[in-house]
Amino acid sequence: MFTDADLTLLKQKGISETSAKKQIETFQNGLPFINIVKPATVGDGIIKLDANEIDDLIDVYRSFEGSRVKFVPASGAATRMFKHIFEFREKFPKEGMNVFSDKGFNSIYTFFKDIKKFPFYSKLYNELWSTGYDMDVLLEKNDYLPIVNTLLNEDGLNYGNLPKGLILFHKYGEIARTSLEEHIVEGTQYCKDPHGNVAIHLTVSPEHKEDFETLVSRVLPYYQNSFNATLKISYSTQEPFTDTIAVDESNNPFRDSLGELIFRPGGHGALLENVGKLNEELIFIKNIDNVAPDRLKFQTARYKKALAGMLLGYRKLIYSYVEKLETKDLTISKLNEILDFVIEELFILPPTAFDKSDKVQLQKFLLDMLNRPIRVCGMVKNQGEPGGGPFWAVNPNKTISLQIVESSQINLNDANVKKVFESSTHFNPVDLVCCIKNYKGEKFNLADFRDADAGFISIKSKDGKHLKALELPGLWNGAMSNWTTIFVEVPLETFNPVKTVNDLLREEHQA
Repeated sequence: MFTDADLTLLKQKGISETSAKKQIETFQNGLPFINIVKPATVGDGIIKLDANEIDDLIDVYRSFEGSRVKFVPASGAATRMFKHIFEFREKFPKEGMNVFSDKGFNSIYTFFKDIKKFPFYSKLYNELWSTGYDMDVLLEKNDYLPIVNTLLNEDGLNYGNLPKGLILFHKYGEIARTSLEEHIVEGTQYCKDPHGNVAIHLTVSPEHKEDFETLVSRVLPYYQNSFNATLKISYSTQEPFTDTIAVDESNNPFRDSLGELIFRPGGHGALLENVGKLNEELIFIKNIDNVAPDRLKFQTARYKKALAGMLLGYRKLIYSYVEKLETKDLTISKLNEILDFVIEELFILPPTAFDKSDKVQLQKFLLDMLNRPIRVCGMVKNQGEPGGGPFWAVNPNKTISLQIVESSQINLNDANVKKVFESSTHFNPVDLVCCIKNYKGEKFNLADFRDADAGFISIKSKDGKHLKALELPGLWNGAMSNWTTIFVEVPLETFNPVKTVNDLLREEHQA
C-alpha cells in the first residue's frame, strides 16, 4: 500500500504505518452513528442555577488558589467569515448592481449600507486613502471593487487570509480591538490567579504565529497596566501527526500529480493534543470568534466563575470517592452510595444488565466512571444555530451518559433519530471549564478518553478530483466522549459568535 517514499513522509509527520492503515480501514468500513436517546433538558441533564447558587459558586471559585488558563483555538483563517464578500467580487463585474437584490442581514447590500459601523472602517478608509482612493467617492460612484480588494488582499488589510484573532471586532470611540485583544480583556475578568497572573494559551497556525506575537508585544503593556494583571500569553500549533491521510473514491491513498500522499488537517479534534500538554489545574475553553464588547463582559465573567466553582465542587467529591475506591475496602452499601452519586449527579447510567450486587464489578465500574477528566459545559437555549447540542446517548460500553452531539454523528435519515435531534432545547456554544488531572495531581492521557469512532468523513476536491477526508473526533464531542460531563444553562447573551463579517453589525457587537 505504501512506497518507501510514503513511509519516509509518514515518519516525518510522526504518523505510524499502522495508524495510516487504520485510517484507510476507517474509510473502507465507515464510522458508526451515535445512538441518541433523548435531548438533555433543564431538570433532565441540564442544571439551571438561580442567583444565590451562582453567588455561592463564585465564592467557591474565588477561594481557589490553584493555576488556571484560558485556552483559545485561534488558528482558523477568516476566509468563511468573508465568503459573501469574495462571492460579490466574482459576481459584480458580470452582474453589476443586480447583486444587491438581496437585502437580508447577511447580504452584500447590508455590508455596504452599514459599512461605517464596522470596527475596521477607519482602518479600511485610511488604507484606501493611502493608495489614492476616497472611500466616500467610491461609494457614491458604486465603485466597490477597490474597497473589497483593499479589505481582502494581502497588499491591503489582508482580511481574506488572516485568522479571526487578528481582525478588528469592536470599536470604543477611536480605539478598535481585535478579537484576540477582547479575549485578553475577558481573561482578566475571570482567569486571574491570586498573584495577578492571567495565562492565555492560543493555538495558531505556523504562518501566523509571528503576527500574533507582534500584536501581543504591542498591546501587552497597555492591558497589563489597565487591568493590573501580568499577562502570560503562550502559543502552540497543531501537531503534524494529527493530520489524516486522504483517499480517493475507491478508498485508496490519494496522491498529487507527483505521486505524493495527500494529508488533511484533522479538524479541531486534533487540538486535544494541545489541551493535554497544558499543566494548569483549571482550563477555560472558548472559541476565538465568541467574544463580546466590554458592556456585555460582566455576565460572561459571572457565569464563567460559576462554572469553575461548580467544577471545583464536583471535583472535590469525585477525588474523595476515587481515593477511597483505590485505597479502601468499601462495603457494598458504600459502593451503592457512590453509584447513586454517579447516576443522579453525574448522569451516567450503567448498562441494563449491570449487577450492582457484585462488589468487584461495582467497584471497577465506579473507578472507571469517576477516574476521568472533568468538564462543565455551558449550554444556551437553542435559537436555530447550526451545530451540536446536549443529549443523552448510548456509549460503546452500553452506558448512557451526557454527550455533546453534532449532526454529522447521527443518522438523520432515521425519522426517530431526526425527531430526537430536532427536539433539542439547547445548543453547544463551546463554553467549557475543564480539569485534566487526577486526585494525585497527575495528568490523564486524554487520548484514553476519546471515542475513536466519533470522527467524520467528508468529501473534498483537489486538482479537479474528489477525495475523502477524515476529521478526528471533535474536541468537545467525540474527543471528550468519556469525560465526566456536567451541563449548565448559561444566558444567551454570553454567546456572541461571529460567523460572517456582517455579524459584527449585530447590536451585541456594537460597543
